[in-house]
Amino acid sequence: MKMKACGEFYFDAAHTLPGHNGKCKHLHGHTYKLEVVIKGETGKDGMILDFGELKKTVKEDVLNELDHTNLNEIFDNPTAENMAQWIFNKLKNKLPLFSFKLWEGTKNWVEVTKQGP
Repeated sequence: MKMKACGEFYFDAAHTLPGHNGKCKHLHGHTYKLEVVIKGETGKDGMILDFGELKKTVKEDVLNELDHTNLNEIFDNPTAENMAQWIFNKLKNKLPLFSFKLWEGTKNWVEVTKQGP
């Protein structure tokens, strides 16, 4: 049976948006939430993927690089959209990825789906 499962992760980071005319042109920080949805057949163990493996992959490939950083040292323009593309490239071949949402604060998010919009 095909199912979806989701892991939720948090990290804090600072950034500025180069060339932006709004208040985001100044250095500021956010708490980001990353919701990673995997999809697949359940195995003999009854799981798509052990949640521990999901957590380990996201931590090693995403959180360890982004948490408590100045995102401008990683990205030329650290918009949520550019960060989402980077996260997608990190996870697309390591997980049975279906989609993910990257929340910037509590009200704004970007969603990426492996199958397209």
